[in-house]
Amino acid sequence: MEPKYPKTTVYFDGSCSLCRSEIGFYRRDDQDRALCFVDVSETSAIPPKGVSQDHAMKRFHVRACDGSVLSGAAAFVEVWTCLPRWRWAARVASLPGALIALETGYKLFLPIRPLISRFFGRVLRLYAVINRPKRQ
Repeated sequence: MEPKYPKTTVYFDGSCSLCRSEIGFYRRDDQDRALCFVDVSETSAIPPKGVSQDHAMKRFHVRACDGSVLSGAAAFVEVWTCLPRWRWAARVASLPGALIALETGYKLFLPIRPLISRFFGRVLRLYAVINRPKRQ
């Protein structure tokens, strides 16, 4: 049976420097091009069915090949199953209680994500300034 969707689609908040960095990491690891990435912070972006753009910006979402929409820790696990170097993490997440623990950690992380993102953004800008090519 053909999958409902050809690729797993990752919906992420591109206005978050931390999120952009993590997605960049996943993109580099996606050698098989198994994932499609949608920056839901763009006004033209269409979030997954049943998810508002506001909610998609506040929480990580994925639409699997079978059409199911996952969020939070379950969405990360779906991404990990698509990336060969991350399949070990998906297997660990399948252990009894692991997904509950991951989701709890994710929910604790969400309220402080803006602070971490701002700090991370400042670090990235400083790194760019330090590593800027010198004019001759």
